[in-house]
Amino acid sequence: MKRIAIDLGSGLTKIYMPGSGVVLTESTCIAVEEIFGADGQKKFTVKACGEKARALSGRAAQNTVIVNPVFEGDIVHPNLAARLLSYFLEKVEITGRKLRRTEAIFIIPCGISEQIKDKYRRLAADVGFETTYFTLTPYAAVLGHNVSISESTPKFSLDIGCTITNIAAFSQDGIIAGLNVNLGGSNIDRQLIDELAENFSFRVGALTAEKLKNTVGSLLHDDNKMTVADGRDANSGAPASLCVNSEKLLPIITAYVDKITEYVQLVISKLPPDVTSAVMRGGIYLTGGLVKLDGLPEYIEKKLSIPVNVPEEPQLAAVIGGGAILSDDGLLDRLATE
Repeated sequence: MKRIAIDLGSGLTKIYMPGSGVVLTESTCIAVEEIFGADGQKKFTVKACGEKARALSGRAAQNTVIVNPVFEGDIVHPNLAARLLSYFLEKVEITGRKLRRTEAIFIIPCGISEQIKDKYRRLAADVGFETTYFTLTPYAAVLGHNVSISESTPKFSLDIGCTITNIAAFSQDGIIAGLNVNLGGSNIDRQLIDELAENFSFRVGALTAEKLKNTVGSLLHDDNKMTVADGRDANSGAPASLCVNSEKLLPIITAYVDKITEYVQLVISKLPPDVTSAVMRGGIYLTGGLVKLDGLPEYIEKKLSIPVNVPEEPQLAAVIGGGAILSDDGLLDRLATE
C-alpha cells in the first residue's frame, strides 16, 4: 500500500511520498478553452495543466481562460480540480491499480466548514483514492520543522500561503485557538499591480508582479535590490519598462504583513495564560511561500516580540509534515481524520 501527502494550495500543489520526499511542486491552475456547442451551451476543453497552464497567463488566446480551481482553501471548480489532480498523479506515476491501492492525506486549512471538507472528500473519490485522510495545516506545518508535538507543550503555527493564512495554537489534543484569514502572497501581487498603474502609469501582469515581489521584495529598510520590469504604458498601451527597487515594494509588503500580525495577536489574546507562556518560550513556527522574502521572519519576530522558527523549506513544510503524519500510525490516529 502506497501513501502520499497532498497540499492542494491556491497557488501551488505539492505532493510528498514517504521514502521519496517531495515529488511534485506545480501551479494549481488549468487552462481551458471556452467553446459554444451546437445547442448554444458553453463547453470547456482543457488545453494545459499546472506549469504549462501558468505559462499561458497573460498570453492565452482570446477564448482561453486560466482557472485556479482552488481558492482560499475552497474547491471552487470541482470538475477542473479533479482533472488537474489526476494530471499531477499521472506525473508521479500513480494511476490505475496503483492509484486504487494508495492512501492519501490532504492538508486542509484550519477552521474550514464541513461543506468544504465534503468537497475534498468528493475530489478524493473522483480521482480514485480508496482511503483518504485529512489533517489541518497547522499540524502539518509544525511537523515540517522536524519537531515533535506533545500533549503537554503547545505549539503555535503561522502559515502564510498564496491566498490564505493559517494561525493556530495547538497540542496533540487539538486546536486551542486558531483561525484562517484570506490574506497571502497574492494580495501583495494584486496591490503591486494597482500601485504601479496608479503611481507610475505602468501596467504589468500577475506573473511579472509575483516575480517582482520575489526578486526585490524585502522587509529590510536598507535593502537596495533593483530590477527592470517589462510592461506597458497605462495611457498609450505601448511597451514600456520601469526600474523597480525594494523601496517601492516595502510599504505594500509591510501593510499586509502588519495585517497578518494583527490576527496573530488576536489568536494569542484568546489563549490561556499557561499556553501563552509556552508560546513565548517555544516561539512561532513560521511557514509558507512568503517566508522567502528577505527580512520577513525578523520583522515578525520584532513586531510580536516572540521568537520565530523557520524551517529549511518553508514553502514545503506543510506537505513534508503531512508525510510525517502518514509515516507514523500514532500521529495518524491523533492528528488525522477520515
